Amino acid sequence: MDHIAELAGKDPLSRRYFMEMSAKLSLGVSLSVPFLPRGITAQEGAKAKNLIYIYLSGGMTHLDTFDPKRGDVMGDTEVIDTNVDNMKMGMHLKELSKMGDKLAVINSMFSTNGAHEQGQYIMRTGYEKRATIVHPTVGPWAATLLGESGSVLPDSVVIGRSTSNAGFMEPRLSPLPIADPAGGVPNTDLIVEGDRFTRRMEMAQKLGKKFVEKYKYTGPESYVEYYNQANKLLSSDELSAFDISSESNRDDYGQGRLGQGCLLARKLVEKGVRVVEVISGGWDMHVDVSTGTANKLPELDKAISTLLKDLESRGLLDSTLVAIGTEFGRTPNINMNSGRDHYPAAYSCVLAGGGIKGGTVYGETDGGGKKVKRDPVKPEDFLATIGYGMGLKLDEVVYSPTQRPFTFADKGEPVTKLFG
Repeated sequence: MDHIAELAGKDPLSRRYFMEMSAKLSLGVSLSVPFLPRGITAQEGAKAKNLIYIYLSGGMTHLDTFDPKRGDVMGDTEVIDTNVDNMKMGMHLKELSKMGDKLAVINSMFSTNGAHEQGQYIMRTGYEKRATIVHPTVGPWAATLLGESGSVLPDSVVIGRSTSNAGFMEPRLSPLPIADPAGGVPNTDLIVEGDRFTRRMEMAQKLGKKFVEKYKYTGPESYVEYYNQANKLLSSDELSAFDISSESNRDDYGQGRLGQGCLLARKLVEKGVRVVEVISGGWDMHVDVSTGTANKLPELDKAISTLLKDLESRGLLDSTLVAIGTEFGRTPNINMNSGRDHYPAAYSCVLAGGGIKGGTVYGETDGGGKKVKRDPVKPEDFLATIGYGMGLKLDEVVYSPTQRPFTFADKGEPVTKLFG
């Protein structure tokens, strides 16, 4: 073991390469690590102890969902009433239309990012994508600003992704990635017997310890802690929190990945996981938007409506903020392929639970869904609203390894009117 540790410490380039490749292969994270503040006081009045952020990757059409209009821009989609007078929805959201009194619909989202990668990035981090730095998502920010739980279970989980990272924050704050919600935590079956596995973990521990002691750098220490946390979870009964196979209401959520992801998210917040992201793809409908919405929206309708009912029945809705986000809307005009193209000038997002005032429609677009007429909301404002609901101190400065100052959601302004 001494020999292995010594090999990793021969020179700076080999050390960095060794740690970087090990981290990328096993964790999918970068090597930049800061010193972070701890014990910051939460914002007064916050009700949400947990967050479920459902992200619809590809750009959900606003006109066919939460901001329907009258006229030719609707294509085949019909407008339906909800149980709230001033709230309308597209015809495929039948169950959610019965729950409008629990929703705050923001119909005045707008962005300057019309490309998927850039649009997704700012909607999940609150920052414009830059080549020089990776920004954290909500989970690492929450652990930093509210303090870590100290539980065997991770503070944050991302469902629908096979890798994750903590941006410029410590790698140990990286959300645990779960690619398949029905598959549980991957690679939990030991490929060697218990004693041999223990010896290998001791070797890894010693390797990390030598790195920390010799070079006085926090990066390896944070990776060692990440491995420690993973090992504790691996040998703990808490691993069962990721198993949804025996949940009695599993079919109610729908058997697609979105529905099963929402079920796993409910189970995880019930077990104390603070932030769960559920990533759902397939919303980029350039071709045949009518068929696309007919396939995707009933799945969304079933998953979200069941999630809200389930959280409420367990007494968790008041303390769990549920957010639905996407990177942009779709064009009011239907293209030559019967689809809708990227449209960042106007789109919709939704909030529920966690102190949100239900039955709210915030903002407005014009009669064709083309322009925001009232109360515009930027992506960083949307994330700041989430942070406000969770009690994150929005003006608290955290420094990157290069000593650049950052705040949660990049000085976005929370829409406080959405809270009751």
